[in-house]
Amino acid sequence: MRIATYNVNGINGRLPVLLRWLERAEPDIVCLQELKAPQDKFPEKAIRDAGYDAAWHGQSRWNGVALLSRVGEIHETRRTLPGDPDDVQSRYIEAAINGVLVAGLYLPNGNPRPGPKYDFKLRWFDRLHDHMASLIRLDAPVIVAGDYNVMPTDRDVYVPERWRDDALFAPEVRAAYQRLLDQGWSDAIRQLHPDETIYTFWKYWRGSFERNAGLRIDHVLLNPTAARWLQAAEVDTTPRGWERTSDHAPVVVTLRGEAE
Repeated sequence: MRIATYNVNGINGRLPVLLRWLERAEPDIVCLQELKAPQDKFPEKAIRDAGYDAAWHGQSRWNGVALLSRVGEIHETRRTLPGDPDDVQSRYIEAAINGVLVAGLYLPNGNPRPGPKYDFKLRWFDRLHDHMASLIRLDAPVIVAGDYNVMPTDRDVYVPERWRDDALFAPEVRAAYQRLLDQGWSDAIRQLHPDETIYTFWKYWRGSFERNAGLRIDHVLLNPTAARWLQAAEVDTTPRGWERTSDHAPVVVTLRGEAE
């Protein structure tokens, strides 16, 4: 089973890119972020015509997350994290699909730092930590994937000294990500590629992609059951080179085991 996460940076504006990538890569399950579309503007017909079931949590102009599946029905278990009834941002969706619990998330950016957006990011991270503590104990394989908006280590950012004051690289944010790993979650990319320079995001300007001046901010975390079944983890950089594409590239993991 191939499971991917992809920040599409506007699903309707990038729909041809997404459909081209789905046809080329044939992932079984996909977590999408940054739909930038209200609930009623999600391109459901085009996604279903491409062979995928879909569940989505839209929001006008900002945020938005979705799950796609071509390997079985999507049994949605949650949308939005617990812990803050006043949080109306569309950043989390979770479902059981073909024996795997899959959660897709779009963690707040947090800039400018310091400020209310940064404080919200840290609170959101705390809520995620509490919820993932309950998920990791499940017997089934669990995958929590998406745009975490954090570079965990210096290895995950081109020229790290330029990012020291950014909310994506702040010590508190990196520590919050490490707290997830300390629960027992595995970072799929680092499980198989502990020392490689691997990025998932490149800015549009100054030839960042061509120079490979990027960031690794899209992550796939696995509970111990899923981590035992992990066979491959990679960033598919091909669609990042296409015209009118997202500034992110998909991260794809392959699980082999009872989940299949």
